[in-house]
Amino acid sequence: MNPEELEQLKELIEFLKDNQIGEFALERGDLKVNVKFGSEPSAQPALDVASLARLLAMQPQAGAVAPAVHVPAPSVAPQVHASAEAPAAAVPNEDADLHIVKSPIVGTFYESPSPGAGAFVKIGDRVEAGQVLCIVEAMKLMNEIESDGSGEVVKRLVQNGQPVEYGQPLFALKKV
Repeated sequence: MNPEELEQLKELIEFLKDNQIGEFALERGDLKVNVKFGSEPSAQPALDVASLARLLAMQPQAGAVAPAVHVPAPSVAPQVHASAEAPAAAVPNEDADLHIVKSPIVGTFYESPSPGAGAFVKIGDRVEAGQVLCIVEAMKLMNEIESDGSGEVVKRLVQNGQPVEYGQPLFALKKV
């Protein structure tokens, strides 16, 4: 990124903070910017559309390869997602001793082998490494997700039918 693009990025971040926008993503060619602030704003103020359009007009120079830029939130408490549509949040600190099983692929999470069938595992079940925990459907293929550790299932961190990302936490296991 050249100095002018960095200055535009700084302006964009200030604009987002001033307008209390909690999350923003921009992709222009090789330039990818994801900004996520740690707390959700209580109310969305009206946006100055002209200013936002001017900031979004920034383009990387032809042939320049810009790395993805991640801007951490400035000294704000970590965000915890409460809605079913939002990605699962990090497991709270009191659960730091739990083993987290993460999705190895992007797709749709299913707790059972077919609609109407019982879940592969439920809260309280003991599981062994290699045991199937769920299915993640990707490109019409049903991928069985196996546990990479053993223990007791204490939390399911996603909802049935919810889209999941690579590396997103699916289950929390307590080592027994």
